[in-house]
Amino acid sequence: MTPQPLPGPVLVVGAGLIGTSVGLALTRSGLGVHLDDADARMVRVASSLGAGSADPVDAPTLVVVAVPPDHLGEVVADALTRWPEAVVTDVGSVKVKPLADVRVLVPADLLVRYVGSHPMAGSERTGPIAASADLFDGRAWAVTPHGTAAPSAVRRVEALVAACDAVLVSMDPADHDAAVARISHLPHVLSALAAARLVDAPADHLTLAGQGLRDVTRVAGGDPALWQQILSANAVSVSALLRDVRGDLDRLIAELDGSAPSLQPWLARGVAGTTTIPGKHGGPVRTEAPVFVVVPDRPGELARLFAETGAAGVNIEDIRIDHDPGRPAGLVELSVGEGAADGLVAALEAQGWIAHR
Repeated sequence: MTPQPLPGPVLVVGAGLIGTSVGLALTRSGLGVHLDDADARMVRVASSLGAGSADPVDAPTLVVVAVPPDHLGEVVADALTRWPEAVVTDVGSVKVKPLADVRVLVPADLLVRYVGSHPMAGSERTGPIAASADLFDGRAWAVTPHGTAAPSAVRRVEALVAACDAVLVSMDPADHDAAVARISHLPHVLSALAAARLVDAPADHLTLAGQGLRDVTRVAGGDPALWQQILSANAVSVSALLRDVRGDLDRLIAELDGSAPSLQPWLARGVAGTTTIPGKHGGPVRTEAPVFVVVPDRPGELARLFAETGAAGVNIEDIRIDHDPGRPAGLVELSVGEGAADGLVAALEAQGWIAHR
């Protein structure tokens, strides 16, 4: 079913990374957007970027609450009370706790206009400067209606997802929280634990750091204060998964302490896990293959590589760059469809690149 058009105006409360990105995406769609934030400077910056107007709004049809997790419930409740004709959603990464908070703060007749949601997009960077109109393009956006939400309110939040060019995923709030604990919150904790082992590492150890370490620790760079709120709000689901990991670690340590450790089953299960991750735009799992290319450290070389890959008719699904500062070249890993890898290697070698699978 084609989503209904999203009527305006839209009020976005919270002008950080996600709120400003919502404003930019809706403005790109031609909608009237107004911005509000407890910090007037954030609104000025977001407005200057084109995310919406800093002027007050009289009667928004939709209020998008994009504030830190600890304040979601109270801000949603305030919006439901202040704007009696508006549907209210939030874009927080946890859904059960805000819903429980709102239930306490407003009567049931107001709660029908509240529908939680959560775009699965973000960045280690924060603030409106890091925002982008295409942050949600092709990304999953969960809509999590509670049992008494009005169908018209659900449709309006679904229209928000469509206006931001995201992919709608409908979920129960509790199922959502269990899902994000597994695919987002647990990985962040494990990344932080791995990165924490580097704090006291000898400097000569760190000189050996490569792309693998950067991949594992990248998400650990998120704002600790924000993640404190996220993990606390979803503590039950995250702690259950951490207990499972603790059991795995205990068994793995026992294997390593033995005379003949058997590690392949552990590693093979990890490989199997990577194959379950959906393809881009939430599509089916796709088999991809890496193609490694040596790229000289000169201006324009990376652009030339992309152009000649495109000329070969191959789409790049992902890219990683491992650049050793001591070498005059970098190693670029292009992830492409399994069936295209051999042809790409041949095409690039014909253009003078050093390429291999």
